[in-house]
Amino acid sequence: MSGEIVICPACGAPNRVPAERLGENPKCGKCHAALFSGAPVDANAALFDKLVGRGSLPVLVDFWASWCGPCKMMAPAFAAAARDLEPQVRLAKVDTEAQTAIAGRYGIRSIPTLILFRGGREIARQPGAMGQQQIVGWARAALGR
Repeated sequence: MSGEIVICPACGAPNRVPAERLGENPKCGKCHAALFSGAPVDANAALFDKLVGRGSLPVLVDFWASWCGPCKMMAPAFAAAARDLEPQVRLAKVDTEAQTAIAGRYGIRSIPTLILFRGGREIARQPGAMGQQQIVGWARAALGR
């Protein structure tokens, strides 16, 4: 049976969803939460590892911190980009102050930094704040779409 492995943002359970049904508001088979909300997922270490390592959807991650002015300015654009890119791409936010191990693992030296993952690997990286259309265009170009 083919399809995408979509990680539930609420409970972290993997869900197999046929590709043609991604846009039909699928729900988690375990906790029944919506798999997509049109908003970025706040990812702790466990959820980040599941999203990037076990899910089959590309994952666009915003590495940010609460004290960062450009991060705060970009947050609404990143949220709007989620509405454009889901359900083909999962968007997640990682607070580099709370998740220092993840930030260290990926060598985050400046924030905001966007990293696009596919198949558990980093495929593109972009430091600096961007607007909604720039984020969407950059992600689609990196994915060849």
